Amino acid sequence: MFEKTLCGRVFLFGKNVDTDQIYPGRFVELTDIDDVAKHAMEGADPEFAAACGKGDILVAGGNFGCGSSREHAADTLKAVGVGAVVAPSFGRIFYRNGINLGLPLLVCPDLHSRVTAGERISIDVKSGEIRDESGQLLSRIQPVTGYMMHILESGGIKPLLRGQFQ
Repeated sequence: MFEKTLCGRVFLFGKNVDTDQIYPGRFVELTDIDDVAKHAMEGADPEFAAACGKGDILVAGGNFGCGSSREHAADTLKAVGVGAVVAPSFGRIFYRNGINLGLPLLVCPDLHSRVTAGERISIDVKSGEIRDESGQLLSRIQPVTGYMMHILESGGIKPLLRGQFQ
């Protein structure tokens, strides 16, 4: 079930993180999701998968997920437990893959410069507010459309469609 308030530690990444950094192509033959999760962000930070906890929040610079259309990139982030990815912009195909898999990809132009790695933040997806541990408002995400929210609440596009056809 999709939580409308997300809380977790911040992992910071820069601009133009491509899908090969998120999930290196040399692992595409892996099919077990636990094996896939072990390689999350390996091209950008080989220690990420071991350090990431359930619900942690990846904050990146613009154009996150650029590159190939490989669905594995969104799969690996969801599998390792990332609660959300926040960036000023996303690669178009990565964005749709992530949302369709039920991974919250949230647009925020300035969060990257307002947080530090390891800091705990919370994101109220409904109100759009991002707050630090003390409750101070850090920034706001762009509103998530009703249809996108419906996909996220359903756990992804496949569960949404299964529910509609049952």
